[in-house]
Amino acid sequence: MKILVVDDEADVQPLFLQRFRKEIKNHEFEFDFALSGEEALDYMKEKHSEIVLILSDINMPGMSGLELLLRIRHDYEVPPPVVMMITAYGDDENRNQAMSSGANDFLTKPLDFNLLKEKLKELEH
Repeated sequence: MKILVVDDEADVQPLFLQRFRKEIKNHEFEFDFALSGEEALDYMKEKHSEIVLILSDINMPGMSGLELLLRIRHDYEVPPPVVMMITAYGDDENRNQAMSSGANDFLTKPLDFNLLKEKLKELEH
C-alpha cells in the first residue's frame, strides 16, 4: 500500500520510516513524503493512481490540510484515495470540518503509531 504523508515538519519522515521499518521491509507499506499541500498536489498529478492513502497534517503554512483535502476530493474522484487528517488540536471544529470535507478519519498528535498501524491494516482487507 502506497501512503503519502503530508507534513511541514521535517522530523516526521524519519519518524515514520523508523516506526514502520518492519512493514516497509516486508513491502506492506511504501511511504512518500511532501512538506506542503502544494507539494502534495504536484506529487498527486504525477502519481495519483498509485496512492492508496494520504495522511495530512491540518496546520501547515500556505495551503492547509483542509484545503488540500478539498482539492483532492474535487480532483481525484476515481479511485478516491483514503485521506486521514492529523492535527495537534483534537478540537471538534477541526474534526467536523475535516469530516464534512470528505476525510475518512482523524488522528491527533502525538500520533499513536499502534493505532495508526491497526487502521492501515484494516484498509488492506
